[in-house]
Amino acid sequence: MTQKNTLKTFLSEIPKNIFSGFVVSLIALPLGLGLALASGAPPISGIIAAIVGGIVVSIIGGSHVTITGPGNGLVVVILSAITILGNGDMYQGYLFTLAAIVISGILLVILGFLRMGSLGDFFPSSAIQGMLAAIGIGIFAKQIHVMLGNLNAEGSIIDLLLQVPEGIVNFIKTPDNSAFYAGVIGIISLLIMVFYSKIRNRYFQLIPAPMWIVVLSVGMFYYFDLFSTTTYPIAKEQLINLPNDILASFAFPDFGKIYQAEFIGAVISITLIASIESLLSIKAVDKLDPLKRRSNVNKDIRALGLATIISGFLGGLNVVTVIARSSVNVNNKGNNRSANFFHALFLVAFILLFATELRKIPLSALAAILVFTGYKLASPENLKKVLNIGSEQLIIFLVTLLVTIATSLITGILIGIIVTFAIHVIINKNILLFVKNVIKPNVLMFREDGKYYVSVKNFSSFLNYTKLKSKLNQIPETAEAIVDFSLCDFVDHSVMENMNNYAETFERNGGHFEVIGLDDSKSGSEHPFALRKILPKQIIPLEGILTKRQKSIQKVSEEIHYSYDAFSDLEMEELPNFGYFKTRKIDKVSNVLSNEACTIFDVQFSEGAMIAKQVIKATMLHIHTEAQMPKFTLDREGVFEYILHFTGYKDIDIDAHPDFSKRFYLSGKSEERIRDFFTDELILFFESNKQYHIEATNVGLLVLSNERLASVKEMKALAYFGSSLQKIIEKC
Repeated sequence: MTQKNTLKTFLSEIPKNIFSGFVVSLIALPLGLGLALASGAPPISGIIAAIVGGIVVSIIGGSHVTITGPGNGLVVVILSAITILGNGDMYQGYLFTLAAIVISGILLVILGFLRMGSLGDFFPSSAIQGMLAAIGIGIFAKQIHVMLGNLNAEGSIIDLLLQVPEGIVNFIKTPDNSAFYAGVIGIISLLIMVFYSKIRNRYFQLIPAPMWIVVLSVGMFYYFDLFSTTTYPIAKEQLINLPNDILASFAFPDFGKIYQAEFIGAVISITLIASIESLLSIKAVDKLDPLKRRSNVNKDIRALGLATIISGFLGGLNVVTVIARSSVNVNNKGNNRSANFFHALFLVAFILLFATELRKIPLSALAAILVFTGYKLASPENLKKVLNIGSEQLIIFLVTLLVTIATSLITGILIGIIVTFAIHVIINKNILLFVKNVIKPNVLMFREDGKYYVSVKNFSSFLNYTKLKSKLNQIPETAEAIVDFSLCDFVDHSVMENMNNYAETFERNGGHFEVIGLDDSKSGSEHPFALRKILPKQIIPLEGILTKRQKSIQKVSEEIHYSYDAFSDLEMEELPNFGYFKTRKIDKVSNVLSNEACTIFDVQFSEGAMIAKQVIKATMLHIHTEAQMPKFTLDREGVFEYILHFTGYKDIDIDAHPDFSKRFYLSGKSEERIRDFFTDELILFFESNKQYHIEATNVGLLVLSNERLASVKEMKALAYFGSSLQKIIEKC
């Protein structure tokens, strides 16, 4: 597409992006105010972050449909930084925290230029889930008291949670009418958040739930002001406090504590959570993009860093990519960065034109939005999902969650990483597997028959996943990719989850992505994301528990009318009759697809001895036939075959078919019988199909493509090849 056409398309899409930006701004307005208040910062700081982020990231960012602004994950971190740095003075702590935010932005820019967008891959998935759940509990613990009209609840997260029953009782019995009515509005607001999705009226759904809360809260104020004989029952301290002159009220960072340990700790915490939240959100939003585009993560991190620097200097919070508002953008047909820009412009208009109305919103209404957000992050449903993946993932999740609540986010995620590594060592009973191989190149990628083939050795976990990811990112999402873990001793949950993400992305874009080599593995559950430990060759996996590949083979077997046995040793007795296995020791056969004429199977065998011993897994086809065939070997013509020729093996040429003779190496002792056997029909069949290695003996034909496991599509193609070849041979 030319630059002129691209600009024309962009301009034609502006109207729907304006609408989408408007809808997003309706959510971003109350959320920005609420997140700032929950962080212990002035309400306007959240709006500043959303405005600056929307403008800067939409202009120089590397994503397409993301929305930026203050994030849920940073609430606990910012509140902690303001409290610690201020030593009791919240406003002074806020100024010091602004300085930490600016430094954090600088670090994000540096990380972007260093192409460290892959940093998010070093954090185990379950540890991240535990960290997010801890953030959700922290938000819930603080904001539920504000929602009930109590602005003075203090203490650690655990203390605040223990105070919840007492807070409910105090709300019911309070003699303070202002606190009681604020609590009632908070409860009604929470009910709106909970039941909004269950109301199917399309006109009601035009306004997002948070904006309904704003509209009803402001409407209640005007009801008392215009129609009621009594005064508005909620005191001023229970309402949002915005400065009278917003444009003249920017706060500026104080760098006075830049060399102190608590300041450095705050910078590290803010940078860590901001980068993780953004990286996870960018990855998630890319899945929602209707045009299936992939974000330039490093470019986006640089843009978020610059926006954070500007926001911090103007008195705003960190700028991160936010998943909820981005989802709303996609759902409302936003399809390029201009939606983020327009959402920022609408926020400017709201603040300048409706600041008076915003001051009428009770803090409890905004707290209700955050209580609901916190619950979603720490929902019991998330706990159940982690448990379904494996009991070891639940341990990682809970340890990270509890340590984060008891200490800090940095300590929590570090302990989560350490516990994950320890569990991996315990499961494998081998620390040397990780220590010896973590820095070794363990990923090989090459093209074969138009497909991309990726082989992974030793182990694949969060420790070295970036090596695999860098190779996979080079493959076009419209192509066919096969990832083989058969040479791996261990594949962890984070890698399995990412493989599923790649499979979904390739499928959306018309490509094909398949994972093989895990059929001889043990997992903690049947969940597709469960970690996999490759079993020793003498141990057979439990029958009935099939991998994703085995389930796909089972489905194909029904489609092509073959029987399937994942754990059969059906071919063990016949295979040694083939010359291919004269110097190779067969260990086991599995995944047997068979009918009366053909058997397709995976075989594990070894060749060499001691130091030179090598274990190989491959997919082969055995064609059963009663036809009287000469013994022969048919292979691709190549350098290896010429070497065999000089050592005494003769290439049998078929004079009437020079192209066949040029492409194939045909050998065997009974040359005349072989020439008679290779009819015109048989030769035409071989010339018209994929070239395989074929060996014929008195027990049939052995067919294989390469010494590796085949994908499900390749097994299906092998089945059709075998059936067709068997029919022709029966005629010979």
